[in-house]
Formats: sequence, structure tokens, C-alpha cells
Amino acid sequence: MNDDQSARDPDGGDARIDALGQRLKAAQEREEERNRPRGTGADASYKLGNRVLAELLGGILGGAVIGWVIDHFAGTAPWGLLVMLFLGIVVAFRNIIRISSRRPD
Repeated sequence: MNDDQSARDPDGGDARIDALGQRLKAAQEREEERNRPRGTGADASYKLGNRVLAELLGGILGGAVIGWVIDHFAGTAPWGLLVMLFLGIVVAFRNIIRISSRRPD
């Protein structure tokens, strides 16, 4: 028997081609699993951390800017800035607590 005859199945197919097809199918399944989007894990934690940081910075900077504008036009320096900065911090922490107490999707 030569190599060509020993590699053939009794059913008439080629065992090497069948094995190659199975390996190709397994590789495609692994690739699909690797490329499937994930809702949990490091990516979700990274997004949540960025959102918390944005809420904190937005509340502080927003309160400071609004307080400065009030002080500038009303002439109440530094009280408008201090009050609005404090309110911005309170709102930022309230939003962060709300985010952290929400159930994960």
C-alpha cells in the first residue's frame, strides 16, 4: 500500500482532509469565543471607573465654574464659589453612590 491509499477512509473520504476540517472548525470556534464582546470583567470595570471619575471631576469643576460666575456678576466673592463648589462635591458624591449601588447589567 502506498501513502495515498493508507490515508483514505473506507467510506471513500480522505482522513487528512477530515482532520483538517475538524481543526479548522475548532480554530474558528476559539476565534469567535475570543472576539465575543464581554459585558463583565476588566472592560466593564474600566468603563465604570471612567464614569466615576467623570462624575467627580464634572461635579467639582461644574460647581466651581458656576460659583465663579455668580461671584463675578453678583460681587459676592468668595461665597458663591465656596457654596457652589460644596454643592458640586455633594452632587458628585451622590451620583457616585448611585452608580455604585446599581446592580450590574
